[in-house]
Amino acid sequence: MNPTRCFSLTTSEHIAHLVLNRPEAMNTMNPAFWRELDAALTQINNAGEARVLLISSTGKHFSAGMALETFAGDIAMDDQSPEGRAAISDLLAGMQATFTKLETLRVPVIVAIQGGCIGGAVDMVTACCLRYATADAFFCIQEINIGMVADVGTLQRLPKLIPLAVVKELAYTGRKLGAARAQACGLVNEIFETADAMLAGALQCAREIAAKPPVAIWGTKQAIHYARDHPVDEALRQMGWLQGAIWSNQHVREAVSAMKEKRAPAFPKLAKLTDFDELGL
Repeated sequence: MNPTRCFSLTTSEHIAHLVLNRPEAMNTMNPAFWRELDAALTQINNAGEARVLLISSTGKHFSAGMALETFAGDIAMDDQSPEGRAAISDLLAGMQATFTKLETLRVPVIVAIQGGCIGGAVDMVTACCLRYATADAFFCIQEINIGMVADVGTLQRLPKLIPLAVVKELAYTGRKLGAARAQACGLVNEIFETADAMLAGALQCAREIAAKPPVAIWGTKQAIHYARDHPVDEALRQMGWLQGAIWSNQHVREAVSAMKEKRAPAFPKLAKLTDFDELGL
């Protein structure tokens, strides 16, 4: 493996496992991070092999967020002209789109968080479905501490996950939110004493999800996210269309038969997706 890579990616038993592997740099988010994450998520989404994505990390901290040297040299943030400031908006849109791929991925995303989850890492994990943490984990909206506004998803997604007053406290002060309070607020699903125990728990959840019909999991994720962002009557109408589109008597019979026969069920994988630029037309 190239030592400059930001991630390792493996798929086993229908579980894709993406591991942040720059512990010496506290898994900060440099330009390569954004390129590799975007490519990895596109690959997972299009292949249809994985039924769930697990994201974990290495070292003491999950991620210290954006690498500060990125904006000092690798990426220009020109505030000296209207054109330069307009370009900042477009640059951020691209970064936001990468984390949005976590939210719109065809499969659920579980993230296992140890130590610090700081700045851009909070943007990242709030786009995931389930969050597991070690007892020493903490979350920090670090951007306010360095004179800026969090801009890649935290302020848009976190208020949908925890009480608004808590979001404001964290966003205005830059305080750390410890694992226990994060669980009490609903941000963290479960806390584990060690990183190994956390990863084992996350993998167990991933296996349970992977055993379900992939298209039903896809539909469930679609319905939950739509209901989050729309009134109940609209969400119920969308649910009818969704169920009508993916209903499968075969899947229901297989699930019931597997339970009765005390065996693992067998379900078709999601269809492979092909981008237009891969068609060669």
